[in-house]
Amino acid sequence: MQQNYDIPLHDIKPIIEVQEYSIYYFFALVAVAVLVALGVIFLVLRWFRGRKRFNLRKHHQRLLKELDISDAKAAAYALTLYGETFANDSQRHTQMYANLVARLEGYKYKKSVESFDSETLSYINIYKEMCDV
Repeated sequence: MQQNYDIPLHDIKPIIEVQEYSIYYFFALVAVAVLVALGVIFLVLRWFRGRKRFNLRKHHQRLLKELDISDAKAAAYALTLYGETFANDSQRHTQMYANLVARLEGYKYKKSVESFDSETLSYINIYKEMCDV
């Protein structure tokens, strides 16, 4: 008995070529990962660079806090110079700085001066406490 294997199949379709997009998905995923990594590196470098930047306000605040008020003339000049950095922070700072400068005028332009009086010392301490970075 002889068998014939050339039976026509009507319900099976021929093999077709399927488009493969996975390589494109991989490249897109790699590109997004590289962009995210570059963004993170940029932000970290910017943060490190910003940490080392010189801050004039912080420096002047430190100088005001460490100011030696035993030498009234030098302290009056230093308070006027370093206090001006914070003078325009608010209207209250501006008024307080103007009052302080008016009180320090008597200690500046003389050859020899006496030490600060208690009221001027209280103005100085209040202004030093008001200054913040």
